Amino acid sequence: MFSRPSLCGTVGKLCRCGTSTTGAAAAGGTTTSPAVSALALCEARRYHEVVGDIICPSQVRGIDHIRDPRLNKGLAFTLEERQVLGIHGLQPARFKTQEEQLQLCKIAVNRYTEPLNKYLYLSDLHDRNERLFFRFLSENIEDLMPIVYTPTVGLACQRFGLIYRRPHGLFVTYNDRGHIFDVMKNWPEPNVRAICVTDGERILGLGDLGACGMGIPVGKLALYTALAGIKPHQCLPIVVDVGTNNIDLLEDPLYVGLRQKRVVGREYDDFIDEFMEAVVKRYGQNTLIQFEDFGNHNAFRFLDKYRNNYCTFNDDIQGTAAVAVAGLYASKRITGKSFKDYTFLFAGAGEAAIGIADLVVKAMVAEGVPIEEAYHKIYMVDIDGLLTTTRKVGSLDGHKVNYAKDVEPMADLEQIVAAIKPNVLIGASACAGLFTPKILRTMADNNERPVIFALSNPTSKAECTADEAYQNTDARVIFSSGSPFPPVVVGDKTYYPGQGNNAYIFPGVGLGVICTGTHHIPDDMFLIAAQELANFTEATDIERGSLYPPLASIRDVSMNIAIGVTKCAYDKGLASTYPEPQDKRKWLEDQLYNFNYECSMPVTWTWPRMPYIKTREESPLIAAIK
Repeated sequence: MFSRPSLCGTVGKLCRCGTSTTGAAAAGGTTTSPAVSALALCEARRYHEVVGDIICPSQVRGIDHIRDPRLNKGLAFTLEERQVLGIHGLQPARFKTQEEQLQLCKIAVNRYTEPLNKYLYLSDLHDRNERLFFRFLSENIEDLMPIVYTPTVGLACQRFGLIYRRPHGLFVTYNDRGHIFDVMKNWPEPNVRAICVTDGERILGLGDLGACGMGIPVGKLALYTALAGIKPHQCLPIVVDVGTNNIDLLEDPLYVGLRQKRVVGREYDDFIDEFMEAVVKRYGQNTLIQFEDFGNHNAFRFLDKYRNNYCTFNDDIQGTAAVAVAGLYASKRITGKSFKDYTFLFAGAGEAAIGIADLVVKAMVAEGVPIEEAYHKIYMVDIDGLLTTTRKVGSLDGHKVNYAKDVEPMADLEQIVAAIKPNVLIGASACAGLFTPKILRTMADNNERPVIFALSNPTSKAECTADEAYQNTDARVIFSSGSPFPPVVVGDKTYYPGQGNNAYIFPGVGLGVICTGTHHIPDDMFLIAAQELANFTEATDIERGSLYPPLASIRDVSMNIAIGVTKCAYDKGLASTYPEPQDKRKWLEDQLYNFNYECSMPVTWTWPRMPYIKTREESPLIAAIK
């Protein structure tokens, strides 16, 4: 008897045959037949990489439902699904619900004691089961936010060369100049709506990490999905790798980026220009481009340069500003004062501090304060001391000049606090311990309820800890931080300091911008976001020591912000999606990502029975017509 050859073996032989005939053709021999080429292509294409959120059943094989993280449900496949998809027997006999899987995820992640190991577990979960990862993250945001975002993401960036497994984003290097669009085409998703991009020059408060900064846009966009329901296939993390000036990284054998000093000047600017043009060419004019962790000297330049030509914002400037101003709005409910009654002192004059100050000015103007008076109420300190028009050292470049005062120079922060007597002290300096006990006590002496924000990230860079702030102000402080701090016990009361996390802001802004097809993002949208966040803070939150609502409610906050941004987009004529929806909440909810598993079976339906119609008898064809 003759055995029938297996299809797999036949295809393999045809592929090898195709390879040899192609080589023969190159040498002047015969060419490969189309049938052989097609079979060779099928063998080379191991499984279909699903793109978008509409799956073409004819292009997806059964095994793809296990291999592709977008389709995989683990042991949650039903018996019918396993049998029809041809994956029965490839998994154990146990059937689990997604809820059971979530419980197992919680047990698994809690087994790890080191935050970086928890980060790696979550990254692995993301790589194998996308819906489970995002549902797990969204339902446990208070526990997992510090893992996927600050502070653990900072450690992940520092160890990026060691923990890198597979691409979660796009690396565009300076060597690709002139071909950035060609690199963009290699990303398989055709419908990207939101891009988070960094050049890695100023990662959190850790400095220049070059290509290792990829962890930041990956983490940010994961929160876009978990906190605002933006579909993950619409998000693209990007690192523009122009080198690094970090000598430790250049000499590190594990470093994964370009091993060269940073490109600067005209060449750098031209490269970023080409990148922006490539994004628009590939994905359209209203693609959201979020700049993240660029150096201070570039962040404001690019924001000013691109904000009226592209759909872009800088989260370090505008996102940080919105969450800080939201905290200041909430503080007014404690102090009983308005912004015009406050005197502000910023420790730090980088992009975060300038961004907050600019939005504070906008908030004061909205309350009827003349803009000159608003600027006059804000003092700022950089590494060379108080910003003044009379100082001999340091620069007043860019936006700093708006906050320079015509007073005698002072360099010592303790002296400055004593002289100015601010009501609000905001740290954005990345200088750990800058707010000394003496400074904190001086703030308490000058104010019944001093407002002190230590916003620098990660935790190790904070200007003071929550415990130091409460202990040195007799627990009268109104405190917020950029990274999480544990509860503080003073006497018989426990305080739970709120974290002024940008994640309260950028997912909701992103959702509103993406859904409306907004072309440009005005600062008004961030002031709206700040007001919506502050409105969500309840009296019970303030009583327990937090200026912000619990992180568990952040998805509701994001939806409220998205609604506010949507209204603003249509009111100002910035939206490109028409007609304007009447019920904006329902319209936005209809576009959200579904965290729950969907049926993996092809959709089937019945047809009505066809009516009986008598047909004529078949007759032979007439060979010729006379």
